[in-house]
Amino acid sequence: MPARIKATAGAYIALTKPRVIELLLVSTIPVMLQAHRGHVDIVLILVTVVGGWMGAASANSLNMVADADIDQKMKRTQRRPLARHAVPVRNALIFGIVLAAASFVTLYYGTADDAGHRSFLPSILVMITIAFYVFVYTLILKRRTWQNVIWGGAAGCMPALIGWAAVTHSLSWQPFVMFLVVFFWTPPHTWALAWRYREDYAAAGVPMLPVIATPERVTREMLIYTWLTVLTSFALIPVTSWIYLVVAVGTGAWFLWYVTKLYVNTRRGAEVKPLKIFLKSNEYLALLFCGLAVDAVLNLPTISSYFS
Repeated sequence: MPARIKATAGAYIALTKPRVIELLLVSTIPVMLQAHRGHVDIVLILVTVVGGWMGAASANSLNMVADADIDQKMKRTQRRPLARHAVPVRNALIFGIVLAAASFVTLYYGTADDAGHRSFLPSILVMITIAFYVFVYTLILKRRTWQNVIWGGAAGCMPALIGWAAVTHSLSWQPFVMFLVVFFWTPPHTWALAWRYREDYAAAGVPMLPVIATPERVTREMLIYTWLTVLTSFALIPVTSWIYLVVAVGTGAWFLWYVTKLYVNTRRGAEVKPLKIFLKSNEYLALLFCGLAVDAVLNLPTISSYFS
């Protein structure tokens, strides 16, 4: 019995896609620190991360419900809980809905300011995220267009807005910059992985760009979106210190070099390893946002302050 309970618990945890939720931590915490530079509210950060985690877990669970049929056709996803019938579809659906409700309640009651004022904004944003990921990306875009990860990827950018709203109970241009960084970063990141598993996506009828386009076009698109990612990250330089400046320029140049090398080698017909870009993209985003977090905590004079 203990082994069976452990297996069942593991299946429900797998529904939440724990590794995907790492992006939540990478993009939420630095944004919260930047929203209140020089201050670290551990309790608020923990509550927001927990609430955001439940929201992301809900979206991922409901995504698996919608994708149960194609997950059975792809070697990469055949071990997912619903694909191997480890969890009933009805239970997974209820699990996802309960997580969504818990996320809403946690973010509403847990992000009150010092005066006890609460805001529905973080909770509403997480509901928008779940709805967009499940209904727009999974049910509409994913199986119909190669642009699925471009527009559908907006759901993965929402932690930036949620984190800022949890601190300030409002939004400003800064979280939208960080939203766009993740938005432009998502296509090259996802296409690198889809390239590695393009036979799987083709078998499942999912028109990922590496399935329907030539390798040269795929790498060209990846390079374009990488440039957009790096240039967008520079928009935060005026409101940060030299620390973020160095990190943004350094990691941006480093990431661009790898994607450019992939594009050049693809055009030459050389053997390439696109999965390497998938890993490098993770490292780039982690380094960029960690740099932002350190910059916000130390709260050194911002670049713009030297010109005012």
